[in-house]
Order: sequence, then structure tokens, then C-alpha cells
Amino acid sequence: MIKVVISGYGKMGHMVEQELKSRGIELVLASEDITSSDPEIDKECVCIDFTTPAAFRANYTFLAQHFKAVVVGTTGWSDIFDEVKKAFDEAATPMIYASNFSLGVNALYAAVAKTCSMLKDAGYEPHIEEIHHIHKLDAPSGTAKTLAGIVETELGNRPEITSLREGEVPGIHTLTLTSDCDSLTLRHEAFSRAGFAKGAVTAALFTENLQGVHEFCELL
Repeated sequence: MIKVVISGYGKMGHMVEQELKSRGIELVLASEDITSSDPEIDKECVCIDFTTPAAFRANYTFLAQHFKAVVVGTTGWSDIFDEVKKAFDEAATPMIYASNFSLGVNALYAAVAKTCSMLKDAGYEPHIEEIHHIHKLDAPSGTAKTLAGIVETELGNRPEITSLREGEVPGIHTLTLTSDCDSLTLRHEAFSRAGFAKGAVTAALFTENLQGVHEFCELL
């Protein structure tokens, strides 16, 4: 059974801790400053990272060099993806990342891809709306950006994204496809952060005997 270190001990870190306990997986350390961890312990552990874009940008090389494997739930770093991938490849450390680890959201990705491929060249205009809690630092959300990429690839149109920040909303993502004849809506609403934690721990289990850098949806 794997051992886990949590990088980032905020609300998501606590949710991951609860999920680990429910599955009987050992949590070795939960820390706001992962660079202060014990390197001898790190090399035996999978690190689950739910920090901030700035923290991940500062720490990704450390994560690649110190841990057995890394699961990245932090978003807001897609512009440095190539550098991050290179760091993990050079360290031969497997990494699984996702803009959203919810299993439901990953099912939404698949549904959007299928729907948009069917409607390609049929005159549909896409629009994405994402709503999150007021504490979320990046906008648009990583999930919305992923959805936009899927839509652009399969439909041929890059959708505009509307980002709203309201209260303590865990996350709502809505894709609307509109033509002269009708409108189609695909929507995912998270009721809590628990789904993100479940997916992240599932990803940590996937790292056993894994090589390379992978998006979570590829492995489902």
C-alpha cells in the first residue's frame, strides 16, 4: 500500500486526509511548506499537491526530485507545462495531473468531446460558464480551460468563458451549445470538495508501477 504526503494543508488538504483515512492509506505528513520535509521519507511517498499556482511554480522541481510519485491538483500553471514535464521526466518521477480530479468532471470531459464531435460543422456556438468560491485564485478555472480545449478540438470553435466568484461554491461548470434551431447544455455541479479528494487519492493509487507524466482522464 502506498504512503502519502500532502503538500498544502488547506481545505482540500484536509479533505484528502479524510479520504486517505477512509481507505486505510497512511498519511505520513501534511505540510504547508513541503520543502521542509524529510528527504529520506519523501522518496518512499506519493505527494498529493493542492497548493497555489505560485507555490507549485516554486516547488515543482523539488517535488520531482524528492518523491516517489506526485499527484498535482493545483491549477494555474499550464503555461509552464513543458518545463514541468521536463523536470519530472529527467527525475524519472511519475506525475499525474488534472485540472479537476472529480470523476464526474472527467465523465463530463468525455461527454463534451463526443457531443462536440457530433455537432462539428453544424452551426453551433459554444459558451462556458464557471462559478467558484471567492477564495479561488485563478480565473478562468483550470477545468473551464480544459473544457474549452476539448470544445475547440472537437467542434472547431474556441468558446468564450465567463468566470464568476460567489460565496463558497465548490464548482459549477456549464457548457452551452447554441444554434439557430436549438440549444444544448452540459453541466457539472460539485456539492463539496469530497469528489476532488476521492479522485486525487484514486490517482495516487494509479502511480504504482507508472512511468511518465499523465493527465488523469487518460488513465481512467
